[in-house]
This record gives sequence, C-alpha cells and structure tokens, in this order.
Amino acid sequence: MGCIAKMKMSLIRPLLTRRGFSTSSENLVASVLFERLPVVIPKVDPVVYAFQEFSFRWRQQYERRYPDEFLDKSDARGKGDYQIDYVPAPRITEADKNNDRKSLQRALDRRLYLLLYGDAYGAPSGKPMWHFPEKVYESEETMRKCAESALKSVIGDLSNTYFVGNAPMAHMVVQPTEDQSGCTPFKRFFYKSQVIDKDEYDVGKCKDFVWVTKDELLEYFPEQAEFFNKMIIS
Repeated sequence: MGCIAKMKMSLIRPLLTRRGFSTSSENLVASVLFERLPVVIPKVDPVVYAFQEFSFRWRQQYERRYPDEFLDKSDARGKGDYQIDYVPAPRITEADKNNDRKSLQRALDRRLYLLLYGDAYGAPSGKPMWHFPEKVYESEETMRKCAESALKSVIGDLSNTYFVGNAPMAHMVVQPTEDQSGCTPFKRFFYKSQVIDKDEYDVGKCKDFVWVTKDELLEYFPEQAEFFNKMIIS
C-alpha cells in the first residue's frame, strides 16, 4: 500500500505544478460583490415588442369567439366604487437626473454594485483606490465566513443581505507591481451577496462609496475590465 501511495503522489505533484496550485502558505482575501437586483422590469427592446405584438394578433384570429351576452356580463364585473386607476411609478428618479451614485434609487431596471474608495489590500501604502468590500482571511471557519465579516465591517448588520451560495463565484491571483517590491502574490476570492428589502445602507470604513451598474463598474477597473466583464453576468 505504501508503494501505491507514493506512486499516486508522484503523479499528482506534476498536475499541481502545471495547473498553478501551490502548497505553500499564501495570503487569501475575500471580496464581496454586493448587488442590488433590478427594482422594475427592464424596457422591452422595440424589435422584441414588435414581434410580441405580431404574435398576439396572429393568435387572435384563431381564438374562439364568445357570445356577446357572456362578454357583456364579464365587462360589468369590477366596476364598483372600489375600482382604482393604476398610475405607474416613474422609471427616471431624481438620483438618475442628478447622477447621484451614492443612492440606491437609480438605474431601477439595472443591477447595482457597491464599490468603496479607500485603503485596499495589495495597494501601495497610503494610496487609496476603488475596491469591493474585502477582508484578509485569518482564523474564520470558512472563506464564506470571511466574506461575511468583510461586508459586515462596511455596512454593519447583515439582516438585510443574502449571500448566494457558499462557494466563490470567481477568483484571481494578484501579482505585485513594480512599486510594490517586497510584496508577495495573493489570491482574491469573490463572493456574491444581494440587497434584501433595503433602500439605503450606512456605508462606512471608507473615504467614499458608489452604487454603479456593470458598465460603470468596468470604468473603475480598466486593467481588470475583461475579468470583471466575464465574472459579472447581468
């Protein structure tokens, strides 16, 4: 049995090396993609709307015709004093008009993501930058717990949040830049959490923050835009 175990390990080590895994201790960072889902249904594309309208009219010519007496009775229903007029809420809010990126009341038909401006792990000392809520893994039971701690340190109570799954949605290996001599590479794991029944959060532990759409988010990370464009599906 000992010989077989040694043979298995000799086969596994080359695979670990080729795939980029390492058994040495590395810094691990949990980052949270904190997401607000769309509040209203996105507008239908004109081409899609035209096709739906055509399909509806095409099906109508083959529908069964009900007697006029039946239709008259059905039309009479719901015309009492309790009937109210439906007025849709505006899609464009004051936050949209003022480009207030600190507000969750903007881009109601899009997903929004929280970005922080301040000290970030792996950044040059004393140089603030835009980043996601994050925390270096220490003694937490799991990386998911580490991600929860990262978000909690920024918004406080997590009762109005929902973490999607226990596994990270993506990860990246960050290499030190030329002005970061002495720093070692580290792995950043991304976890998704969502806003639940909340219009505003008291965001702290940063110099500034914004709620941005995916397109706007990519502008904050030009060097990693390709990575985030593939990671965020919206």
